[in-house]
Amino acid sequence: MVKGFLRVLGLIFAGLWRTLNGLRRLVFNLVFLFLIAAVIAFVWQPPRPVPEGSALLVRPTGALVEQTVIDDPIGLLRAGVAPMSQTALHDLLDAVNAARDDARIKALVIETDGLGAASLTKLAELRAAIAAFKSTGKPVLARGERFTQGQYYLASVADEVHVGSDGFVLLPGLARYVSYFRGALDKLGVTVHVFRVGEYKSFSEPFTRTDMSDADRETSQDLLEGLWNVIREDVATSRRIEPEKLDGYVDRYDDALAATAGDAVRAAQDAGLVDSASTRDQWRDLLKTRVGPSEDGKDFLHVDVDRYLANLRAHWIPAEDKVAVLVAQGAIVDGSESRSAVGGDSLARLIRSAREDERVKAVVLRIDSPGGSAWASEVIRRELELTREAGKPVVASMSSVAASGGYWIATGADEIWASPASLTGSIGIFALLPNFAEPLDRLGVTVDGVATSPLAGAFDPRRPLEPQAANALQFGIEHGYRRFLATVAKARDMSLAEVETIARGRVWTGESASKLGLVDELGGLDAAVKAAATRAGLERYETVWPDAEVGPGQRLLQRLVSVVAPAPPGSAESAFSRLLGELREDAAELLRWNDPRHLYTHCLCEAL
Repeated sequence: MVKGFLRVLGLIFAGLWRTLNGLRRLVFNLVFLFLIAAVIAFVWQPPRPVPEGSALLVRPTGALVEQTVIDDPIGLLRAGVAPMSQTALHDLLDAVNAARDDARIKALVIETDGLGAASLTKLAELRAAIAAFKSTGKPVLARGERFTQGQYYLASVADEVHVGSDGFVLLPGLARYVSYFRGALDKLGVTVHVFRVGEYKSFSEPFTRTDMSDADRETSQDLLEGLWNVIREDVATSRRIEPEKLDGYVDRYDDALAATAGDAVRAAQDAGLVDSASTRDQWRDLLKTRVGPSEDGKDFLHVDVDRYLANLRAHWIPAEDKVAVLVAQGAIVDGSESRSAVGGDSLARLIRSAREDERVKAVVLRIDSPGGSAWASEVIRRELELTREAGKPVVASMSSVAASGGYWIATGADEIWASPASLTGSIGIFALLPNFAEPLDRLGVTVDGVATSPLAGAFDPRRPLEPQAANALQFGIEHGYRRFLATVAKARDMSLAEVETIARGRVWTGESASKLGLVDELGGLDAAVKAAATRAGLERYETVWPDAEVGPGQRLLQRLVSVVAPAPPGSAESAFSRLLGELREDAAELLRWNDPRHLYTHCLCEAL
């Protein structure tokens, strides 16, 4: 009797559970469908008009990138993980450049609180566009609750800079500190075999040293000083202060705080870095006065970048002739990749498609890559060379970094443009092979077998590296380096000896590279596009951004997941979690390495 009752009770509870589970799935699916419908409505709704007398609101969110990247929106949604926000640099540039001559736009407002990771080069390009906007006489106003170095560098271009009443302006300068794993690898018994050419080719050093080499220290110091000088001069010029005054604030920040009894806002004001402190409501009231109120009177009259661009593009009359901007963003790997890395085959297909498109009259390759597979780099460079041979000009535009393999692919262009703060060069090559024979032996795992020749199984990480295989790798490295030198020499019309003196794996800023003959002109993406159009003899043209890897469905899902993307992590992130994040990123990067010859042209310069 009791068993029967318990069985009936169990069936009731099981039924209730199935019902609740079904309701949960139903609610989730309804919410998901609602979000999709909302995004579809947002994407396809007709663009709202831009009110006369509006301010363009530039409010970048998350990382500033060349192209936004979401590899697998469905996977992210299933995993319940929200992607980090990203803002495409070219969208901001297009909006600011268009607003410069748009009579409907009377001012520009910058709010930096959502801005996350952004390289100096990208910020400098955006600053230059805003400076050109200012030159028309239209005011530029900027505010941040608090300013990190990158946020302040962007905001400092404004006519007037506000900070939150309890904020600060933190300008720590630039540093490069590297984690070295040699000690840990020795304790584990892991041997890392490194084959390289060029004493400045430092990528492998974290696995073979316990400290920074003299060569790496020398080039890192030069690079940091060159990049800091860009920030120093730009901020001093915009704020109309002496560079030495800025130096005093940066080098003796504790003294600046001591002079104001710890008031960080007053310290920034005394240094001439900000004009005023304001709360959010005071800032909004100020903008209502300067620009004018919105229709409902609750805000100032403005249009954000997305709405402004949607309005512009809805009324844009496409030109018959196109200049295609292709983006090489991330590490260069063999095969096909999405926008999180540069696939040799996938980018080659994109270049080939642009070459065969009769509407495309010129190609700009926008490079933001520290390099990677030498094989894939050559596949890309050859496609650019074929494009030039087909009569279509090719211009390379360097973003934050176009070094090592990133420079290799740039040599396929007719012209190379770089920003003064771009990192480039690193003409060198290396191979890196880990060996786990000793730690396996400690665990009692032995490896034995037979082979038909000395090289068969020679690169098995479970076995000690055979001397014959090591010699073969070194010969391949030296040949690859000579090939790299010859490729650069031919592209830059230099002798091998001239290239050798500036190669050896050394990284240069764009400004230094222009003086050394590695770069033709200094300028940003807009200048490179104009140069490509000029080479093609175009007066009226449309700039297009082909992307064969992303279809309409995935674009829609990208918009969907971007709605729930979190703000960038704050300064409260622990050093330990940052270290774990770096290790995770390094491991993921190494797993991407798939050059069939194990030869890599990579620059350890992304952190600079």
